[in-house]
Amino acid sequence: SEPVTFAVLHTYVRNEGDAWKYTLDSLGRYYDQVLARPGVSAPLPESRSLLQLSKEELPPIFAELMAPYLESARLLGQRTAELHLALASAVDEESFAPEPFSAMYQRSLYHGYRAYVVQVMAGLKSVAEALPPDVKEEAERVLSHREAVLSRFQALTRRRMSAMRIRCHGDYHLGQLLYTGSDFVIVDFEGEPARSLGERRIKHSPLKDVAGMLRSFHYAAHVALHGQTSTVIRSEDVPRLEQWARAWCFWVSGAFLQSYLELMSDPPVLPTNPEDLEVLLDGYLLQKALYEVSYEMNNRPNWLGVPLQGIMQVIESGL
Repeated sequence: SEPVTFAVLHTYVRNEGDAWKYTLDSLGRYYDQVLARPGVSAPLPESRSLLQLSKEELPPIFAELMAPYLESARLLGQRTAELHLALASAVDEESFAPEPFSAMYQRSLYHGYRAYVVQVMAGLKSVAEALPPDVKEEAERVLSHREAVLSRFQALTRRRMSAMRIRCHGDYHLGQLLYTGSDFVIVDFEGEPARSLGERRIKHSPLKDVAGMLRSFHYAAHVALHGQTSTVIRSEDVPRLEQWARAWCFWVSGAFLQSYLELMSDPPVLPTNPEDLEVLLDGYLLQKALYEVSYEMNNRPNWLGVPLQGIMQVIESGL
């Protein structure tokens, strides 16, 4: 008895591949340049908070090594903000109209996250002994910080947030954008395929999409570091490049966030209080990393270290 979408027709977009491939190619060139400067140390930021990092000035050496991709990261931030502003503008259509956060929604968000933490941690504990030594060590660190993870989620209930929930992309990462050679076009709006249609229609803070992109940056740096680019990386170079990979993740994420937040500063969609903004972003980052842990446990146990590091990065930003 209600209108439904039966099919969607998309315009063909001429492109050079997706943003994931473009990013891996850029990372390969970045690692090449780093290896050509053996005496230079990675410029890791003092702050572990991505929101604080978005306000800091880039180290000159990093700005030099990554100048082209930094502009791309800023453009990705801009396009992401424009997407969310467009989705938030459909105020006359009930299924898309923004809705304010409520105390009940914040509590339900926390309880849902809490149940998911218990489930994922139990699964991680059951497989920890069989993991490779370095991944096992990361798993044990995360398991020992279980209460810290729960505390981060509990922060969602400490006070009423002034923010809005909107329809989001829902499965946002570098593979969901086409690179045209000078710009990015966002595609694939069906949400996470593993979730029901009802779940995909639920409104969230657009920071859910932001967290998806930040986690995608982390994965890209790891994948590029372990040989999935045109660059040939020797095993003896990996320990040094790991620090440069961490630096890349931090500074690229900061550039993306800075550009995104500049455009999202006026409409009342994001929390107006910086502390609330950080609590909400950390919650979505942790939820996404936990989802990745669950996926990797069942599909690629050797990759578990990537989301486990992502969890610890959020936890350590508050220590």
